[in-house]
Amino acid sequence: MDNYEGNKDRNNRWIATHPEGRIEAYVVEFNAKEGYVLVQAKGWRNQTEIEPADIDYAYGFIAAYPDRMKRWFVEDTITSAKMRVMANLLGGTEKATAEVMALVKSETPAADYDYWTTKHGDVPSYATSAEAELSGTPSFGSSEDSAWVPNAVPTCSHGSMRWNQSKPDAAKSWGGYFCSEKVKAMQCTPRWYVLRSTGTWEPQV
Repeated sequence: MDNYEGNKDRNNRWIATHPEGRIEAYVVEFNAKEGYVLVQAKGWRNQTEIEPADIDYAYGFIAAYPDRMKRWFVEDTITSAKMRVMANLLGGTEKATAEVMALVKSETPAADYDYWTTKHGDVPSYATSAEAELSGTPSFGSSEDSAWVPNAVPTCSHGSMRWNQSKPDAAKSWGGYFCSEKVKAMQCTPRWYVLRSTGTWEPQV
């Protein structure tokens, strides 16, 4: 993270280096239904420059943002476009800012990641298995039938979810579908299952 500066630091460096400079940003394309925005930014180092000294773009996709930041994904994308232009004209640092890299610093959990004791948001609760099915959470087959494929694998904003379960010798059995997003901060809430006495996996109720 040492090569990435914060938004405020880069903005201050821009003002100090180019006190007569200006940055302009334009929304090139916005689709509220699909949840994306494309922003173009232009930078001038002084008032004598007729054409912009640099032009760059930033693409924002709401599904890639953590829940706490989704409402500001347009503003964040505009800021990102401006920061990229500043980085191009100032030099001496990476284009991405520390705020952006903080979101992608956490990678996919290791193989021994404890899904049971780690909180992934609220565990969904259903009164009956039928209610779980209606919610889009399919029932899972026998834990011993590794070749069995569910009728419908649940999906989240990042695509098809992945099944994972505890090892046979685990102190407590757990299982569920997990988001395929590698960045932990951006992962969707898991679909938890429990192993019944019949040897089948059923949605957590």
